[in-house]
Amino acid sequence: MTEPQISAPASFDRTDGGTGALSGIRVIELGQMVSAPYCARLFADLGADVVKVEPPEGDTARRMGPFPGGERHIEKSGLFFVNNTSKRGVTCRVGTEEGRELFLELLTTADVLIENNLPWQMRAWGLDYEAIAKRNQALVMVSITPFGQTGPYSDWHGHDLNAYHLSGASWRYCGRPGEMPLQHGTYSADYFGAATGAAWGMGALFGRDAIGGQRLDVSCAEAIAATFVGGANIAAVCAGRNDRRTGRGNALSAPATILPCRDGHVWMMVMEPGQWRGLRTAMGNPAWAEPEMFDDTRVRAEHEDLVYPMMTEWCRERDKMELMELCQAHGCPVSAILNIAEVAEQPHLQERGYFVDVSHEHLGKVRVMGAPFRFSDSPALALSPAPVLGQHNDEIWRQRVGLSVGDLARMRKQGVL
Repeated sequence: MTEPQISAPASFDRTDGGTGALSGIRVIELGQMVSAPYCARLFADLGADVVKVEPPEGDTARRMGPFPGGERHIEKSGLFFVNNTSKRGVTCRVGTEEGRELFLELLTTADVLIENNLPWQMRAWGLDYEAIAKRNQALVMVSITPFGQTGPYSDWHGHDLNAYHLSGASWRYCGRPGEMPLQHGTYSADYFGAATGAAWGMGALFGRDAIGGQRLDVSCAEAIAATFVGGANIAAVCAGRNDRRTGRGNALSAPATILPCRDGHVWMMVMEPGQWRGLRTAMGNPAWAEPEMFDDTRVRAEHEDLVYPMMTEWCRERDKMELMELCQAHGCPVSAILNIAEVAEQPHLQERGYFVDVSHEHLGKVRVMGAPFRFSDSPALALSPAPVLGQHNDEIWRQRVGLSVGDLARMRKQGVL
């Protein structure tokens, strides 16, 4: 893999005059891959000063890609770039005695620590919550792991999909009834865990004056169980029902599934009588859809063998955007199923300014997703590119911790930085 050319450090301490909702909040991230980096990025999107601490070899995501043109380069990983915009970056090997002390000293200047290391690893480094709290009692520590900080699985190795499948989500949603479950797309559990950590981490910040610093324990598996699987499904189990995969959509109505059309597919979900009437009008009131009994959701579900072939025939004569706009105009919820390239050019998202072009010295101009929320009086700040490896070592370690130029040179040579 090509080694990067480290550029001169850029200075943008957001505690000096920033205008975001979280301006003045200092966040340290000790994380790799997705959950902790994305959680920290959500803080950065609203103006927090986020410093990402990587080992000298860099976050594992730097080597995961995808890479433009297939060129493996630790400064060109798309996965790393999108989860680490608007941060400053330093290196530190916290597993060494000197690196641990440097890191703990850096935490004395912070409001929040976000990390996704396994509990046993943090204990081995001497960076468990008890040790950290001794140095900064006001610190909010957000720990995001596959299975949480307690319980028999807490120290188990696991990735995103381990957490996802432990939640019951794959059994409930992925695949056809009576067949084996299917693998879900990667990183869902990590992103749900990240969003959970960001939301309740801010809640812990809000409560510091009353409670003081504390640790937030986020289990990605539990975040999926609560939000993706949903309380309704868990409640069904408690009530003695064992909900199963439908394989085709919602079995309580029709149409309520993915249907093929001329240039792809649409998702059609028609539950209420008014929605059905709107769809019927959009179709030109065909004779087969006229019977009044079809106003009843369950009756349509019982006659899906009639409804779906007729709907498919109508959809195949039209494009997905045409179907979405026509049906929405008549009060029927239909959505085109877009691929990633189509999403990037989607006019609704363009108008909302969701996609942002960010310039990077190794990648050039990159289009990335912006903040997934809007504040009326404190908008998300302009994104800056993800840091190159060790980009802000001199700035952070000298200004915040007080290292000398000689200290930095020695620690680089020893592999601490």
